[in-house]
Amino acid sequence: VQLQASGGGLVQTGGSLRLSCVASGRTFGTYGWFRQAPGKEREFVALINWGTYYAGSVNGRFTISRDNAKNSVYLQMNSLKPEDTAVYYCAARTDWGTSQKDYEYPYWGQGTQVTVSS
Repeated sequence: VQLQASGGGLVQTGGSLRLSCVASGRTFGTYGWFRQAPGKEREFVALINWGTYYAGSVNGRFTISRDNAKNSVYLQMNSLKPEDTAVYYCAARTDWGTSQKDYEYPYWGQGTQVTVSS
């Protein structure tokens, strides 16, 4: 089982990026995106199962989506801010729960760096 994240990069404030995560080895119910900034704990960003859920800090700017045929999940990030700078991780669980706790996701991608310059 593997999750492969991609799409990070350097962008200016107000710009956009689209992260992708492809899963292989099995299918998943809930996908989540988390992020970890330097010196900070990893935090929840968004999740998707039958619906979508967002952290307050990204609600209205980020959109999570999935393509079940491709075993993929995406995170469209618009109106990026310097405080969005972090390593972004995709995560997955086999059930369809709505947990925002990272320790409840057994499968993780390798992370992709997002840097937003001011």
